[in-house]
Amino acid sequence: MKKLIIAAGTGFLGQVLVNHFKDKFEEIVILTRGKSEIKNNIKYVKWNAKTFSGWEKELENADVLINLAGKSVDCRYTPENKKEILDSRLESTRILNLAVLQCQNPPKHWLNSSTSTIYRHSLDKQMDEENGEIGNDFSMNVAKSWEKVFFETNTPQTRKTALRTSIVLGKNGGAFLPLKNLAKVGFGGKQGKGNQFISWIHEKDFARAVAFIIERELTGVINIVSPEPVRNASFMKTLRKSLGIPTGIPISEKLLKFGARIIGTETELVLKSRNVIPKRLTENGFTFEFGVLQDALDSL
Repeated sequence: MKKLIIAAGTGFLGQVLVNHFKDKFEEIVILTRGKSEIKNNIKYVKWNAKTFSGWEKELENADVLINLAGKSVDCRYTPENKKEILDSRLESTRILNLAVLQCQNPPKHWLNSSTSTIYRHSLDKQMDEENGEIGNDFSMNVAKSWEKVFFETNTPQTRKTALRTSIVLGKNGGAFLPLKNLAKVGFGGKQGKGNQFISWIHEKDFARAVAFIIERELTGVINIVSPEPVRNASFMKTLRKSLGIPTGIPISEKLLKFGARIIGTETELVLKSRNVIPKRLTENGFTFEFGVLQDALDSL
């Protein structure tokens, strides 16, 4: 294919996708809050994710648009941060909808970030795209609003797919490094009760799943998760095994809440049970290179 646009593509997931697609597209354009420049055959174009300023012209004749814009949820849920988390997702999606509609030759396929956190806390049921139960709290409501803004604008010439992505495990970002560091200093035991599920995916399978969706022209909502959610206690035990660390001190919910305040984050990121499975990916024939947690962690 010729042209790929990645909105907010300078972060961890953006770089995972750039590395995967750099030899598969003739041109890659990154929409960034940084300066406009060309570096390593990648074109960086400045945008503010809110208004037109010339960047919108880059969407012309694009094969694929991928939007990753949104403030990180790894912060305290203060009123100010909550507003920015929501606004950054809705504003970028709204302005991209307008940009796509005004194109003479709009992107053929638009993949927009979403999150597997859209499903309720679940210890009892695996959540797929068809029967997953969506609940009602701040994070789930952000996800619902995000997808609503994405899908409510009809783009007749552009296919749309929402990527309900789980925790992506990667060498240079995501959840892997802080968990690895916790285990290395002795705190690699279960977190809270340890019975909460973790839905995860290896960075390579994340990129491969995105490529598969583009190739198969899959639309609607798709869970970007590995086939096997694992309980937190099992996840940490597997991580310790990969690191050659025999034991780990568990961290109670009370201590997690105290620590989260100190480092400026929320316990939801580790205590919510995300019990999500990739029904649509597997039904359409996608095969995971790292479908087993031990293999994924060993490779990282």
